[in-house]
Amino acid sequence: MAKRLGTLAFYFFILTVCMGIAQDIDPLEEDAFVKFQNESSVSDRFDYFFATTNRYNSYSAYDWLDTVKRYIKNSEKANDTPAIKKYKLIQSQIYFDIGNFDESVSLSTKIYSDKYELDIKTKELLLDLLDANYSRLELYDKQVDIRKQKRELGLKNNISFYDIYSNLGLHKQAMEDYIHENKRTVAENDYYGLAQYYNTIGNYLLLDKRTSTALTHFSKAMGYIDVYNNDMSTVKTENEIIQANLLKGIIDGNIGKCYVQMKQFEKAIPYLETSISIIEENNIGRTSSEVNENVLALAESHLRIDQLRMAKDYLEIDLELTKTKHILKKNRLFAAYYDRMGDFKNQAFYLQKNVRIQDSLEVNESSIKRQQIAAIIAEENLEDSRRQINKQKLEMEQTRSDMEAMDERSNLVFISLIFTLLGFAGLVFAYLKSIKNQRLIAEQKHIIENSLVEKDSLLKEIHHRVKNNLQMVSSLLSLQTKNTRSKAAIEALEEGKSRVKAMALIHQKLYQNDDLSVIEMQGYIESLVNSVQSVFKKGGHNINITIDAEGVELDIDRAIPFGLILNELVSNSFKYAFPEDDENGKIYIHLRKNGDQGFFEYTDNGIGLPEDSEDRANSSMGIRLMNRLVNQLQSTLNIDKSTEGVRFWFNFK
Repeated sequence: MAKRLGTLAFYFFILTVCMGIAQDIDPLEEDAFVKFQNESSVSDRFDYFFATTNRYNSYSAYDWLDTVKRYIKNSEKANDTPAIKKYKLIQSQIYFDIGNFDESVSLSTKIYSDKYELDIKTKELLLDLLDANYSRLELYDKQVDIRKQKRELGLKNNISFYDIYSNLGLHKQAMEDYIHENKRTVAENDYYGLAQYYNTIGNYLLLDKRTSTALTHFSKAMGYIDVYNNDMSTVKTENEIIQANLLKGIIDGNIGKCYVQMKQFEKAIPYLETSISIIEENNIGRTSSEVNENVLALAESHLRIDQLRMAKDYLEIDLELTKTKHILKKNRLFAAYYDRMGDFKNQAFYLQKNVRIQDSLEVNESSIKRQQIAAIIAEENLEDSRRQINKQKLEMEQTRSDMEAMDERSNLVFISLIFTLLGFAGLVFAYLKSIKNQRLIAEQKHIIENSLVEKDSLLKEIHHRVKNNLQMVSSLLSLQTKNTRSKAAIEALEEGKSRVKAMALIHQKLYQNDDLSVIEMQGYIESLVNSVQSVFKKGGHNINITIDAEGVELDIDRAIPFGLILNELVSNSFKYAFPEDDENGKIYIHLRKNGDQGFFEYTDNGIGLPEDSEDRANSSMGIRLMNRLVNQLQSTLNIDKSTEGVRFWFNFK
């Protein structure tokens, strides 16, 4: 075992250096072996042992075995029978963990012979241990008997046999039974359960040589276990973390074995090496069938790609092989290795070993398997009969209940008939009353609809008149401009006139809309820009203007300050940004609204702001006006200077 662990640790070190992967498990706050000995009573030690997953984290299973044997001797001296049984059950579990299944079965069977003196928890632990031992020893008929006893004791709601079917080679039937019993029991957010589910189905498919489909299921399982491990929102116990890491290692190994079956050996190697490292790290002190299979698969992969030294290193690892198929495979790989090396004497030696094993098992194995399959099928048929009898009993009880209910209903028919007639009379009265109410409601609805139409007409008329009044103000400003000689006064009047037009345009859009509460901003901005552009086109400007406000609607309280702000920005761009009438001049207007939040951005690629723009901002009426208008929108105006032009933007509510 020491040689095995040392070799595996070396390969894991190489893998982590190459791939840059490091996976650590938090150590126990206190070593499990020490804590076990510090427990104050036999029951506390018993409970702690079976509740601790990674109990062999620092001390080997053999250290535990020596200590438990000492406790058994002390209990025997004190003639403490209950303590002896608990310590011997711990001892049996340790024997199972180190792969001594015969000794584990012997101890467990002796303890269970006094089952009537055992509490239900101890019985369950014993039967689970016997079940696992018989599975490893391939005594499936005895495993069936153990599961029958579990069912009789009510320890499990559903006793299944799909794993035994698979062990006997009936992989397709095992998978179908497993899916039927487990598909609906795993919740969509149970990522660990889903990883187990898809890994188990993948196992059955892999054993049935349906490799590509199996690989798809293992990939799903890997996805779910990664989500589970990376989920920081759920607090996990140390045992849950260990079990999740162990499952991840097993899935890695299964993916590697898929690639071996598909003859993609170089792809298989990193998965198999990672799997061995993770399982050994989280399964300390226990024999692992998965590790044995992965080591043999690694040896086969290296052998197939002519890395003979590596193949032999893996074959020489001291594996504790308990399954005949693993022993046969190891001998077959040794024979293939010596064939490649030209050492035909050793090749013949390993081939002869396999022949002897197969000769001794061939006759007995087929008859035993037939007997075991017959026992399982008989048990399944018996279970079907039980279910059928229970179903018939339930049907008879249901029939009796139905007859009693029918008698009771016949006694209530007359009374029900009287109440039905009374209820019918009440319904007729209610119906007549409802017709009268519906007429009243229809009349009221008609009055309200006429009022709403009248109200809409009045609102449109008001907006139309406001627009006309603002147009009149604009005309008055135009007349005043013609009678004024001061250039500054003329510019001020023109700016005022432009602002009045921006507000008038709002009211024009409102009375033209079917919905009087909001203004469609794309059309409004286009009209406003056209209005400003019509004034400055006289100066020869040829500027490309892009407007992005499709689908945005604002109410009048936001539309008026927004229109005035945009009027100031567009006017300033035409007046100052393009003094040389550059045909490459561009203006970009962007407006978006998402729920209660909005965003406005205005950019041009003109000459930009002067260096003293911050000082001018305090004295410029346009900037001060825009700041006040942005404040009305509960926001702050932001100005970004760039190498080309300027950018104004703000968020608003």
